[in-house]
Amino acid sequence: MSTKAKMRYWSWFVLATLLCQEFSRFRAAAAKKERKKAKEPNQYTEPFNTTLSNSEELQGHSKTLESPDPRITDPRRTWISFVHRPDDGNNKKRCRGKDKKLRGLVGPPGPPGPPGPPGAEVTQEVLLQEFKEMLKEATERRASPALPVPPSEAPPLLLSLEEMSPYKRVEEAFHCKLKGQIIVDKKTLMELQNFQMPLTKGAFLRGSGLNLATGRFTALLSGIYQFSANVHIDHSELKSKLQLRARDNVRVLICIESLCHRYTSLEVIAGLESNSKIFTVYVHGLLQLQAGQYTSIFIDNGAGAPITIQNGSDFMGMFMGV
Repeated sequence: MSTKAKMRYWSWFVLATLLCQEFSRFRAAAAKKERKKAKEPNQYTEPFNTTLSNSEELQGHSKTLESPDPRITDPRRTWISFVHRPDDGNNKKRCRGKDKKLRGLVGPPGPPGPPGPPGAEVTQEVLLQEFKEMLKEATERRASPALPVPPSEAPPLLLSLEEMSPYKRVEEAFHCKLKGQIIVDKKTLMELQNFQMPLTKGAFLRGSGLNLATGRFTALLSGIYQFSANVHIDHSELKSKLQLRARDNVRVLICIESLCHRYTSLEVIAGLESNSKIFTVYVHGLLQLQAGQYTSIFIDNGAGAPITIQNGSDFMGMFMGV
């Protein structure tokens, strides 16, 4: 064998020895790394088998850590075994997010689409025409008798005097005075008539229930009425001719339908022992009247001589309510 051939063989032998030494060192370093990874719990990412119980799975896991596969020390074989391992559902769920990241970059936007049809042109004339049509429809709907128009919820702009005033207007009221003197004979019941409206300010007459000639007030509405009367009596003739007796008196009544004993009446009895020539009897109270009933003043002279009812005696009344 020549010298060159011997040198070539020695060089290959030395190179193979160095490669074997380096390869053994590499395997030892890889084995140490695998042991460290097996000891660290946070680095173990393989999920537990769902078909086994927790205790069985932990036991199996501990076995794999105690007796590692010798092929794991070879990086290339480890990668090949990882690629060709059987696939399961857990890995798919775990890698969905990674699949989305590995899909690649988003491409450029596509070309714009064709323009849509032009919209309707709205002008002031079109708006005015639509408003006129709406107004015409509303007018026809309001004028149609078949379609009742609901009442407006807006408050009325014009209010009557009664609605604006906090007090209700008195519908029926009067104040009248006796026109002339009336002589009432002894032991006589007489109705006072022939009244007139006072000429001075302050008197009033509302409604059409009072008849001044007959002195009767007729109720137009059923309800409660208030009446009063001031009757001025002159008994000078009785005092000059006869001596007054204890039973001599005068009754002033406001009666319903001229039936003082059948209906409730307002009554005042006054004696004639007064020293004055003229005295006044005042009657006041409330009566309930039905529509169409009337009231008037009656004088019952129980003395033994006639008496005179002075002019200016007044009769007043007012409708209180239903």
